[in-house]
Amino acid sequence: MRRTSKLWLTGMLLTLVTSAAKAQEPLEDDSLKQSINNEMSVLIDSARIPKNPARDMNLWRPDPKRALWLALVIPGGGQIYNRKYWKLPLVYGGFLGCLYAMNWNNTMYKDYSQAYLDLTDSDPATQSYNQFLHLGAQINDSNKDRYKDLFKKRKDRYRRWRDMSFFVLVGVYALSVVDAYVDAELSVFDISKDLSLRIEPTVLDNHTSKNPLDAAVGLQCSVRF
Repeated sequence: MRRTSKLWLTGMLLTLVTSAAKAQEPLEDDSLKQSINNEMSVLIDSARIPKNPARDMNLWRPDPKRALWLALVIPGGGQIYNRKYWKLPLVYGGFLGCLYAMNWNNTMYKDYSQAYLDLTDSDPATQSYNQFLHLGAQINDSNKDRYKDLFKKRKDRYRRWRDMSFFVLVGVYALSVVDAYVDAELSVFDISKDLSLRIEPTVLDNHTSKNPLDAAVGLQCSVRF
């Protein structure tokens, strides 16, 4: 009887141990799977290419050297780089105006030069100067010298204006380059509204007398920027 009881107890213990082992196996498998998933997530996150943060255009400041070179290479390029688009009509308007003035003055200079040459030669077939005469007016020996002087002055005037237009064009180009560079330099200049003049009373001590009543009273000005 005692031996039978021992066998029964041993069987019960084996059954309990087997059940506990079977119950623990799913828990160990779940924890192993969870740790593997965590490791894979870390590896995937570390392998991802970091995205560049979006540039805040309100904090962007132009580079003065780049603005200078762009303005030198491309007329108006510095203003485009500085994002001062409202200046482009002024720059290109100045260029187009100077080019038109150069072309028109050069055309008038050539016409008056040819008219002056036709008037001074001895060939009667060359009379291009007639296009500058008023209706019904003619050139004869009595007024020929006056027209020679008139055509000479006008051709010299239009040549001078043509050359002046070229120098003005160069000036507009140089001004656009300087404007682009200075504008980029001043982009970091503090123009906040915290610029104020403060006036307040103060006591001026001249340090010459030991009596504190000898100090003077005045106004103190301070500029905040």
